Amino acid sequence: MERKVVLITGGSSGIGKAIGMYLSSQGFSVYGTTRNLEKHAHFESFELLFLDVGNVISIQEAVDTIIAKEGRLDVLINNAGVGITGPIEETPHEEILKCLDTNFHGPLHMIKAVLPQMREQKSGLIINITSIASYMGLPFRGIYSASKGALALATEAMRMEIKTFGIEMTTLGPGDFATNIASGRYHAPVNQNSPYGAAYAQTLKMINDDVYRAGDPVSVAQKVLSIIKTDQPKVHYRVGAFMQKFSLLLKKILPDKVYEKLLLNHYKL
Repeated sequence: MERKVVLITGGSSGIGKAIGMYLSSQGFSVYGTTRNLEKHAHFESFELLFLDVGNVISIQEAVDTIIAKEGRLDVLINNAGVGITGPIEETPHEEILKCLDTNFHGPLHMIKAVLPQMREQKSGLIINITSIASYMGLPFRGIYSASKGALALATEAMRMEIKTFGIEMTTLGPGDFATNIASGRYHAPVNQNSPYGAAYAQTLKMINDDVYRAGDPVSVAQKVLSIIKTDQPKVHYRVGAFMQKFSLLLKKILPDKVYEKLLLNHYKL
């Protein structure tokens, strides 16, 4: 059986690297991407290509390189993303736009670049990495929730548009996993003179503590493999701690204001 060819954006670290290493160990031909190729000169886990999801030229060049070498592209995993925290009122709008460019527009650029090849093959799978945070508006993480929520809704629409081409699309929403996302996340400054100061500082500490205590991202990689092996993927998948996934069930069954009260109590707001 021909080895499946996989492209993972944001593959040099964190969840993307964990997915790439795991799929490589399972016999897939894996290509990861990074914006800073020079920083990974000794990276040997799988092949890394330069790609910036905000630069359509770099996207097309990377996709063309893979197709020229492999003759096909079977799986795209839209993993590259950025975190952002802060009161929405006090978050610089240029930072909001940067987040949306990476977390929403970037995956759309990637999808547009791979669809012609997958359509020619009459097969393909696109996995958009969202977040459990995409299912709810979280205090001081509203822009992140919105960016991932937008990707989830776009996925619901696009998977219906491309189904007749033999191409599948789904989302995978991870909860908290032990990665370096906290160090790369944009934090609106904590200003103690701000009306949000104390509440934001408290919530930010809770967010960071959750990441540091989080699980092994190999769980995400294992879920990705199970999706790849599924003939007809579901619309959405989740992976994470029991309580994180249970919170999604509560959101479905509880009145909005009751669920909001649970979040307020959780964050001590």
